[in-house]
Amino acid sequence: MSMVRRCPFADLWVDPFDGFCSIIPASWDSETAGFANARVDWKETPEAHIFKADLPGVKKEEVKVEVEDGNVLVVSGERSKEKEDKKEKWHRVERSSGKFVRRFQLPENAKVEDVKAGLENGVLTVTVPKVEVKKPEVKAVEICIHNTPVVTAIG
Repeated sequence: MSMVRRCPFADLWVDPFDGFCSIIPASWDSETAGFANARVDWKETPEAHIFKADLPGVKKEEVKVEVEDGNVLVVSGERSKEKEDKKEKWHRVERSSGKFVRRFQLPENAKVEDVKAGLENGVLTVTVPKVEVKKPEVKAVEICIHNTPVVTAIG
């Protein structure tokens, strides 16, 4: 009998972002299952939001980066299956192929008209600059002290 203790609070933790950033397409099937959720990192710097996706074996022509509805970043594409040759004998097929799509709701400070993307060594990098937030102009107001007594008439 195993004496493995289960954390009593395990069921209380729910990832608040689970399902928020990624939407699997309705046409998801076993052919696309292995590659449907391309792994993506999203970090924010003072200047931009930076997305990095591991897309090994995917060519630039097979990837599409779009902004839809004004604030949703969409990264999609397809990695082709390797062509089978009847003269070859496959022992194992583990690399995934098929279509993939990831959607990210961009924050209000995203400057979507200046999005840039690049693919190098199997890593797609998408840079979404941030809108410059103007600091409010502060104007000092002088405080005057009046030393004149206030006179009231009592009638």
